Amino acid sequence: MELRTFSFLDILQPQLTGFLQTVAQGFLPLERQASLLVEIAPGIAINQLTDVALKQTRVIPGMQIVERAYGLLELHHFDQGEVRSAGAAVLQAMGKGEGDRLKPKILSEQTITGIEGYHSQLINRFRHGDMIGEKQTLYTLELQPAGYAALCANEAEKAAPVHLLEVVTFGAVGRLWLGGYEAEIEAAREAIHAVLSDLTGR
Repeated sequence: MELRTFSFLDILQPQLTGFLQTVAQGFLPLERQASLLVEIAPGIAINQLTDVALKQTRVIPGMQIVERAYGLLELHHFDQGEVRSAGAAVLQAMGKGEGDRLKPKILSEQTITGIEGYHSQLINRFRHGDMIGEKQTLYTLELQPAGYAALCANEAEKAAPVHLLEVVTFGAVGRLWLGGYEAEIEAAREAIHAVLSDLTGR
C-alpha cells in the first residue's frame, strides 16, 4: 500500500463538521471531535485499514470512499487519544510511519475579490456548505493529495470567520472554496500555508 494522506484534525470546527454531515455516508461526526483522514492506494485496500482501526479502538467511521485510484478513510471520536491510537494501528498495519505520507503540493490557489452576482450564483448552485454573496471575496485551492483539503478547511475556519462553501477530500486532487471579506480570506490563506508547511513527508 502507498500512504498518500495521513492527517490529524485536533478539533473539528462547526462549518467543516456540518459540511461532513451533509456529504458523509457513514456515521456522522460532531463538533469538537478529533478526526483522522487516511488516503491510500490501491483504493479497495482501505477496507483492511478500516477493519484494523475499528477492532483496536473506539473510533467512529464517517467516510470510507473507494474511487478509481485511491481509498479514503475518515475516523472521529471525542477522545483524541482514541483517534491517535487508531492512526498508530493503521500505520502499523501498513508497515509505515507518518513520514511515509506524501507532502502536500499546491497545484492552484486563487483569491478573487468583489465577485459578480452571476459568479456567486454559479458557486452557490453546486456548493454543499455555506453561500457566498455578490462582491465578497472568493478563495479557491487545489492540491494533492486530496485528503489534505479537510485539514486546510479546518485550519482556515479556526483562523477567521470565513464561509466554507465546498471541500473535496478524495480523488486525484483535493479542492477547497471559501468566501468572506478580503481580510478574513487572507488570514485563512496564511493559516492554510502554515499548516501545510508543517507537514512532513516524502
